[in-house]
Amino acid sequence: MAFLKFSALRLLLIVVFFVVCVQLGLGFFFSALVSAILAWCVTYLFFRRLRDDAATTLQRRFTPGAPPVRTATEVDDAAAEDALDPNGPVNADRRPRDTAG
Repeated sequence: MAFLKFSALRLLLIVVFFVVCVQLGLGFFFSALVSAILAWCVTYLFFRRLRDDAATTLQRRFTPGAPPVRTATEVDDAAAEDALDPNGPVNADRRPRDTAG
């Protein structure tokens, strides 16, 4: 999630700086270049913790053999599935009964 927040912040800054540069009359190409550089500088200088969290997330994601990151809901669901009897009958072809009526 930190990677998405950091990417969204940087993209927002690029858009804001781009609009400001175009309004100043710098042209589209130069505005794009300046806005990318300014957005990088601002996020580098003022958002260190968010940048480090995003880097940690990417490192964890692409490390071979790393366990997947799971939410509390996913862990609870897995525990509930593990608690079921593995030898119990399963009939996936039958429609479930209508319990409302």
